[in-house]
Amino acid sequence: MNGARDQSLRLEPEEVPVIERNPAGGSPFLLICDHYGRKIPPQLGDLGLPDTELTRHIAWDVGIAGVAERLSDALGAHLIAQRYSRLVIDCNRPPSAESSIPLVSEITTIPGNDGLTREQAEERRRLIFDPYHTRIEAAIDARLAAGRPTILLALHSFTPVYHGMARPWHIGTLYQHDRTLPPLLLAELRREDGLVVGDNQPYAVSDATDYAIPVHGEARGLINSGIEIRQDQIIDETGQAEWAERLTRVLTAIEEKLRARQALSP
Repeated sequence: MNGARDQSLRLEPEEVPVIERNPAGGSPFLLICDHYGRKIPPQLGDLGLPDTELTRHIAWDVGIAGVAERLSDALGAHLIAQRYSRLVIDCNRPPSAESSIPLVSEITTIPGNDGLTREQAEERRRLIFDPYHTRIEAAIDARLAAGRPTILLALHSFTPVYHGMARPWHIGTLYQHDRTLPPLLLAELRREDGLVVGDNQPYAVSDATDYAIPVHGEARGLINSGIEIRQDQIIDETGQAEWAERLTRVLTAIEEKLRARQALSP
């Protein structure tokens, strides 16, 4: 294990944190993926962790990248994703939160995050967190300026077992204040055969624990929600393709309903 520390963290041009897909897509859905990747800047080595830790949920949302890409392509929806690991800085946590740069994730201590100075933490925010959220903000600004309807959907995955407790849901919604998209998601998903669908399960959104939906969705007045897919459902390409197809069907039906209600501008 290499516990190299960021005395002067920098990113090369090819190491930009933002990954985009279908930026000119015509869908009203704007897809974001805060935990898409597990890349670590070279100066940080492996944060003092073995590969077995860097491939599991503490480092990224397992399987969600494959679902997000396929869903973006199927819908013609703009996808904005973060390529760096949540262990470097979590892009769905307020930077002031203790879990923003975690010292412990679940039961795993992160040696490379111990003893960071304020300047080092700010450097991670400046190089990784800020460009990602600035890009989301700019995409929303451009859509609103052009009069384009925008539905913000955050894509995540979750572990089948957490602290010894099995989680029965195949998929769940995540929301706080929005009362438009979450009920539609729940209704459409529950029409799918054999699914156990969680209502604000396994997580709920809050200002204290989340960043993307409160800042980019709620503060901007957008229709919004997040979804969490259980990771054993999307561990391989077959599962990722099946879930992308299912979500394409669900979101297409929701778009039709919102247009029928005139909840989306033409």
